[in-house]
Amino acid sequence: MLDHAVPIHPGAATASEAIASMEHGVTERKFFPAASTGGPQALRALAGPLPEVIFCPTGGIDRATSADYLALANVACVGGSWLTPTNLVAAQDWNAITALAAHVIA
Repeated sequence: MLDHAVPIHPGAATASEAIASMEHGVTERKFFPAASTGGPQALRALAGPLPEVIFCPTGGIDRATSADYLALANVACVGGSWLTPTNLVAAQDWNAITALAAHVIA
C-alpha cells in the first residue's frame, strides 16, 4: 500500500505497533478495538512518549463516549457503526445521519 500512494490507516494498539508504522512513514493510524484496548486512558498514555502519533479510534465507541476520545490531542477523529445505523442507511435518511455526526462535533 505504501508503494502506491493510497491513503491508509493501519491499526496500532500498542506503542511498538505505532512506532513500527512510524518507521514506514505512516502519520495516522487506527486504534482498534479502542474500548477493550484501554480506551481514552490508553491513548492518553501513548501520547506521552509518542506525541506525534495520531489515532482514529474505533470499536466500542458510541455517542456517549466519543467526546472522551475527541478531547485527546492525539485523536483526530472517531469512527463507529453508531454513526451510520443500518436502519437509517437503508432508509437513506441522510439528514438523520448528518444530525448524528453534528451532535458529535458539537
